Amino acid sequence: MTRKILVTSALPYANGSIHLGHLVEYIQTDIWVRFQKMQGHTVHYVCADDTHGTPIMLRAEKEGITPEALIDSVHKEHSADFAEFLVDFDNYYSTNAPENKELSQSIYKKLKAAGKIAIKTIEQFYDPVKNMFLPDRFIKGECPKCHAKDQYGDSCEVCGATYNPTELINAYSAVSGAAPIRKETEHYFFKLSECEDFLKQWTRQGTGTNKATLQGEAANKMGEWFENGLNDWDISRDAPYFGFEIPDAPGKYFYVWLDAPIGYMASFKKLCADKGFDFDEYWKQDSTTELYHFIGKDILYFHALFWPATLQYSGHRKPTKIFAHGFLTVNGEKMSKSRGTFITARSYLDHIKNPEYLRYYYAAKLNSTMEDIDLNLEDFVARVNSDLVGKYINIASRTAGFINKRLEGKLQPSNNNPLVTELQSAASVISTAYEEREYGKALREIMRLADVANGYVAEKAPWVMAKQEGQDALLQQVCSDALEMFRLLTLYLKPVLPNLAGYIEAFLNISPLDWSDVSSSLSAQHAINAYDHLITRIDPKQVEAMTEANKENLQATPTIAQASSTPVASLPEAEYISIEDFAKVDLRIAKIVSAEHVEGAEKLLKLSLDIGEETPRQVFAGIKSTYDPETLKGRLTVMVANLAPRKMKFGMSEGMVLAASDERGGPYILSPDNGASPGMKVK
Repeated sequence: MTRKILVTSALPYANGSIHLGHLVEYIQTDIWVRFQKMQGHTVHYVCADDTHGTPIMLRAEKEGITPEALIDSVHKEHSADFAEFLVDFDNYYSTNAPENKELSQSIYKKLKAAGKIAIKTIEQFYDPVKNMFLPDRFIKGECPKCHAKDQYGDSCEVCGATYNPTELINAYSAVSGAAPIRKETEHYFFKLSECEDFLKQWTRQGTGTNKATLQGEAANKMGEWFENGLNDWDISRDAPYFGFEIPDAPGKYFYVWLDAPIGYMASFKKLCADKGFDFDEYWKQDSTTELYHFIGKDILYFHALFWPATLQYSGHRKPTKIFAHGFLTVNGEKMSKSRGTFITARSYLDHIKNPEYLRYYYAAKLNSTMEDIDLNLEDFVARVNSDLVGKYINIASRTAGFINKRLEGKLQPSNNNPLVTELQSAASVISTAYEEREYGKALREIMRLADVANGYVAEKAPWVMAKQEGQDALLQQVCSDALEMFRLLTLYLKPVLPNLAGYIEAFLNISPLDWSDVSSSLSAQHAINAYDHLITRIDPKQVEAMTEANKENLQATPTIAQASSTPVASLPEAEYISIEDFAKVDLRIAKIVSAEHVEGAEKLLKLSLDIGEETPRQVFAGIKSTYDPETLKGRLTVMVANLAPRKMKFGMSEGMVLAASDERGGPYILSPDNGASPGMKVK
C-alpha cells in the first residue's frame, strides 16, 4: 500500500554555519526519505532556517546589517551546504515567512480560545545599558549551588544544577557586561500544566519498535519530567526582539520556540502552494497521513511536550513518531576548535571533497537509539577505503573491463547463480533495517554481501580466464554475474550514496533503481557502457589538512563580555579574597580510578578519585558533554578535597573536580604536570 508521508528535520538556527555535528541529523533523515521514495511511497521532506530571537538581533546589530539581511545570507549558505551533502529537501524555507506568521497567529488565537493562554507578571533581569530584558543564556554569574564562576543563567556546567537566572550570584549581562537589574513585566504563558494527562497518554501510546510514538529511552525521559510536574510555558518576549508580534499585544513577541516548530507547517504550506498539494490533508486533526520529526535529543522536551500539546489544543494532528538521535563526538571527544575537530560542512567539502564518504560513515554508525556516535577520523579513512573502494567498487573494477574490451560490452548472466539469489534474498532484512533507522545493521549486511561477491570474483579469477583459449563464454558469464551482484549492492546502497548510484546506473545503462528492481536482473545481451574510475581512496593527508585548517588560537578570542564597552575582567574589591581565604581550600591531585555514566543524568559522570586516602572518593562532575568515561580512567586531575559532602539525587558527592569552561567550550578538567601523584597538595 502506498503511504503518504511528511518528514521534517529540526530547523538549524540562522546564526552560524552548518557543521559536521548538524549533518548527523540531516543525513540520517535524508537516507530514510530516499529509502521511502524508493519503496514507491509519496514522501515530502521539508525544513527551514530558524530565524528569530535575541541572538539573531544582536549579531545583525554587531555586523551593522538588518536581521533580514543576515538571515537571507545565512539561508543561502545553509541551502548550498545541504545541497552539496545531497540532503534533498522538497522545500527548504525560513521561519520569517508570511505563511509562518499567519499560522503562528492563528494557532495562538485557537489556544487562547481554548483557555490555554494565561498572562502573568514575572520578574526578569534587565540590561540597563542595552535597555532590554535578557534571555537566560545572555546572563552569566556565579552558580548559587557550587559557586563556580561564569555560569549561564539557567544551569551550571560544573555541578549540573538548574536554577532561575535571578538566583545567580554577581550576575552580569553577557551583552554589555553591566550588572543587570530586576524588572517586572507581563508575559504570556501556554498552560502546559493543564496538558499533562493528554501528554502522558500521547508519549506512551503504541508499543514496540514500529508502533511507539517515542523511543523507549525518550519515553522514559518524559516520565522523569512528569514526575517533577509540568510548568506553564512562557511563550512571549519583550521588545526589542526579532520575531512575530503577538496579536493584540503591542511590544510582545512570540518566543522563538513557539513559532519555530510551526515552521514545519509553514514550509509545507509553501510547498503545497507551489505544487498544488492539499495542506489540510496532512495537518487536520483526523489526518490519515504520516508525520515524522527527526531531532537531536537535546530538543526532545520541546518536540515531545510543547509541540504535541500546541497541536492538540489548536485542532491539528500530532506527529506519528518523533525520532531522536544522539550527539557527534570526534575522536572520542566533544568537537573542539583548538584541536581542529569543530569542522564546518564547507571545510569538509574543501578538503575531503566527496560528501558521500561522510554519508556512508555516519550511516555505518547510526542506529535507532539516542546514543552518541563518534567520528574517528582514522577509522573514517580506513572504513571508506576498505568498504567502498576495496570491497564495493572493487567488484566492478575487476570485471567490467573484460566485458568492455573482450565481449563487445554485452552481458550474458547465468540466471541461476545461487550467490545472486542470496543477494536478492537479503532485500527484506536490509529494507527492515532502513525502515527502523538501523542503518549500521543495513550496511553490515550489505558489506557482508560485498564480501560474498568479491569471494566469487576471487574464486573464478576472470583475469586468469582471460588468458586461456576458449574461455570467453565462461568469462562473460562470470563477469556478468559479478556485475549483477554489483547492481544489487548499488540498489541497497542508493539511499546512502545517491550520486554514486547515479553514475553506476549510467555505467550499467539501466533506469534509476527502486526497491522493486530487486526481483529483476540484467538480461542477456544487455549492453553496458565503458567503465570509468568511480571513486578514489581518501588520503590521510586530506584529513590532516582539514583539521589543521580548523584549528583556532582560542587565546586570542575575546568573550562577548571582554569585547564589550564595559569590562568585566577586573573584579570589584569586595570580590577579592585574601591568601588566608585561599589557604582554606584544600586542593589535591586526584587519580581517576573509574568513571561511568549516571542513569537519568544529562550532564553528570560518576568518578571514583584516589587522593591518597584509604578509600577513593565518589564525586559527581558535570563533564558528561565533554568526556567519554573510558578516556578518563587513569588520568590525574585536581579536586577540592575539603568541600562539604553534598547529597545529590544520584548519591553523595564527596568533593569537586576543577574544570574550565566558557562560551567557547568545555568543561575541561585540569591536568597536573608530570611528577604529580595522588594526594599531593596544590598550593
